[in-house]
Amino acid sequence: MSLQPAVAPRAAVDPGSFLLSGTVLTDGTVLEDAVVAVSEGRISYAGPRTGFDPRTLPGLEDVELPPGSMILPGLVDLHCHGAAGGDFPGGDLLSARSAVEFLHASGTTTLLASLVTAPREDLLRGAETLRPLSEEGLIAGIHAEGPFLSHVRCGAQDPRFLLEPDLHLLRDLVESAGGYLRTMTYAPELPGAAALVQALVDLGVTPSLGHTNADASTTAASLTQAANLLAASTLGSDARPTVTHLFNGMPSLHHRDPGPVAACLRMAAAGTAAVELVADRVHLHPDTVRMVFALVGGDNVILVTDSMAATGLPDGDYDLGPAGVCVSGGEARLRSNGALAGGTATLLDVVRRTVEAGVDAASAVVSATAVPARILGIQKEVGSLRPGLRANILAVDRDFRPIRVFRRGLQLPRPAAAITAATAPAS
Repeated sequence: MSLQPAVAPRAAVDPGSFLLSGTVLTDGTVLEDAVVAVSEGRISYAGPRTGFDPRTLPGLEDVELPPGSMILPGLVDLHCHGAAGGDFPGGDLLSARSAVEFLHASGTTTLLASLVTAPREDLLRGAETLRPLSEEGLIAGIHAEGPFLSHVRCGAQDPRFLLEPDLHLLRDLVESAGGYLRTMTYAPELPGAAALVQALVDLGVTPSLGHTNADASTTAASLTQAANLLAASTLGSDARPTVTHLFNGMPSLHHRDPGPVAACLRMAAAGTAAVELVADRVHLHPDTVRMVFALVGGDNVILVTDSMAATGLPDGDYDLGPAGVCVSGGEARLRSNGALAGGTATLLDVVRRTVEAGVDAASAVVSATAVPARILGIQKEVGSLRPGLRANILAVDRDFRPIRVFRRGLQLPRPAAAITAATAPAS
């Protein structure tokens, strides 16, 4: 489907210098009556109003926000296949740019563009297409969801193109991505998975366990291997493996056969791994979301969207890589077999629904900002409101509805005619 929401062009001006006032949510804390000062695209101050001396930064524009507004870091999405009619795996640069533009303006100011399992040539072409967006700094890199995944738990991944770990293909994919492949989802029970994890870390790619039918011990052993390798790598002290959309694409937790879920929760609670949650009320029940936060804490959760081309658009027929998808009531499912095929919520929608599920706002925000920024090793640039960081800032109302979005200090226009997935039904 080619319909796309019109997005007004960005103003051709330099990043501004301005002051925002409201309640600041950052790094797991809530600061009432606070201000954020921005100068030349960087944060100069973020904290209590009483601690800010306006004489130190004369000439700041006071940007008015409605009473009760909250100021958050720009959101960071590690798992996102597209939006606004643009399909990142599809290999079309123009539509990918449209998707990125929409997501930025919707509050996701930093993101990985996710590929899906596809023929070798399509995978490499998809990586090559997304490479310039990484080079321009419009995306933070690329996430490959496959092709080294379980046939039994393939979900919306096309089983025809699933492979056992192939290090030659991995290196070709890294080369096609220009070194911007940041994460890869893999199934740890496949032959050669341990060598794949080693190769991923050697190439600077974070392993993300998922789409797996592994038992608990295999899961724990693989996450431990990945964590130990990352700790000794050059990816940074905060580097650790992740789990691709926990619960989805893996067997359910059972008291006599706990499977990967039990191991992932235990490893996350210990801080060894971080688990993705697609908390959009379609992929997970709100009680499940609240349970995970209670068990492992917000510092070990990554909120993601798994969004696809229909995000921001009405129900209808769309593509997810090589697969046809039908969206009805905000739910995206394969036309072939009805399997869930990504999400249609923005990351701000996911944060809102996480709070509605009973998770405290500070934890929900940190799981969509600071935690994924640390996973990518870019926490000194984005993910928090601290002096020196990029002025990627999101102002929202009490219900987490967007008011203003700034990226690198430049205010972005709201997407015109976009229809969010805010009314998607619970599942």
